Amino acid sequence: VVYPGWASCGTGTAVMDTLTFFNNVLSVTVIFAAFWYSCNDGDSLLLRERLQDVLQAMLEVEQQHSVGEVRIAVGYGACKDIFVQGSDLMGVMTPPQRTAHFNRIDSMKQLKEMYALFYTAGSAAERYVGNKTLFNEILAAAEAVPGSYSALGGNAPVMASRFALEGAKVLLAAKRSSYIMNKVHPSIIVRGDETESDEDIHLIIEYKAGESWGTYQAPRANRFIIHSDDNNPVLSTVEDFGGQLEAFKPNLFVVGGLQMMDNFPFPPGVQEERLQAVRDQMTSLSTSSRIHFEMASFTDTDLLTGLIQHVIPYADSLGMNEQELPNLYNMMKYGNVSLVSDFNPRVAVVLDQMREIFQQLRAAPEEGGRRRLTRLHLHTLAYQVIMVWKDSAWTNTLAAATKAALTANRHVCGKPEINLDNARMLMDEGFTLSKANGAGRVIFNTQQPVSCWIEDDGKVEVCIAPVLVCTSVRHTAGGGDNISAAGLVLQV
Repeated sequence: VVYPGWASCGTGTAVMDTLTFFNNVLSVTVIFAAFWYSCNDGDSLLLRERLQDVLQAMLEVEQQHSVGEVRIAVGYGACKDIFVQGSDLMGVMTPPQRTAHFNRIDSMKQLKEMYALFYTAGSAAERYVGNKTLFNEILAAAEAVPGSYSALGGNAPVMASRFALEGAKVLLAAKRSSYIMNKVHPSIIVRGDETESDEDIHLIIEYKAGESWGTYQAPRANRFIIHSDDNNPVLSTVEDFGGQLEAFKPNLFVVGGLQMMDNFPFPPGVQEERLQAVRDQMTSLSTSSRIHFEMASFTDTDLLTGLIQHVIPYADSLGMNEQELPNLYNMMKYGNVSLVSDFNPRVAVVLDQMREIFQQLRAAPEEGGRRRLTRLHLHTLAYQVIMVWKDSAWTNTLAAATKAALTANRHVCGKPEINLDNARMLMDEGFTLSKANGAGRVIFNTQQPVSCWIEDDGKVEVCIAPVLVCTSVRHTAGGGDNISAAGLVLQV
């Protein structure tokens, strides 16, 4: 393997190389450039110029692509999210003496110990609170905090809103409460039973990078979500959505919100029956309608097993974050769940995991409505990776990865314009393509910051886009949904 030389310090020259490298894992051709690297890496002006170059190059790509006339159906469910800063809610409580994991929360002690566990890992988590009195007490305390606020919540409506903002025609499966109908984007068609109840409330406890709680410290900004929702976990909108979905004839059907089923107290057999209902809805569509499944935080082994059996094999595309990828990988390969994972994983590690999942799901026969995976999107704090099967309907992979990365900053900062004073890059100057011996290395070019290449004998395209990470966090909840939707809308 030949590596490009770094440009000399202060010369501003760059060395262009085209390399072909082969090993027992990949066959890849990569075109890249080494960018000018300052001898004084701490010079803020040079760092600012680097960020400016990256942003300008990505904005130029985004501006070259617009959303066509696409029809996107999204399921399932909706809720009212209450946002509160963890320092204002949990921070006033005495920290626990230990961290611990629980499948569900039934006491304040369990809440504090589990919050501390994910807080110190910087990992997002969502848990059902079986003790409704406890949940209502915590909710009342959160709503009394100055600065707490509410917003439309749930994977489906958040993704639907992003699709609508980008110009797609959208059909949403959700119960129609007054709150949801007042908050949803006016162009979205909502199909589901009308309800007068606004009790489907989720509490989003957000924390900032570097924040401390006693001896515990958060390595990155993230959120811990709790709810006592008995409606969304049973996917009550599936059946009513069936006829509407068929008549809508979507170009894309997005399945989300299934994490609501995680550790929910279903009667025996009901969880599997609801997953089968989702599968039946997916298989009711013709192959001209592509299907995307958006993952989330799953810790229930039975549920993950059911998803691998009844949902994942029927999707063309999967979306997930840096915690959900190793969780799915471990479940498919070893049959176990990973509760927390590296919040900023090496690119080589995730690429190898993505390849194995991609290959395994493509190997299954297309029978009984099953589909071979043709797209996999990983969204992390530092970068976006989109892997697609070249001989498929997914297009604009570079543009999709670019838009997803830009959307990450805009959503977390809560502003449409990206302010470089509130942004930084976490990716190194380059990355290796695999943990395998002899794997090549890609060096970033600030003029062309999104790296794309072809592998697996020309069958698979991979694009990686760096994220200009927001350092002035407005909210992290809904980030993955907005990012995934932004990437999808350019590829439909």
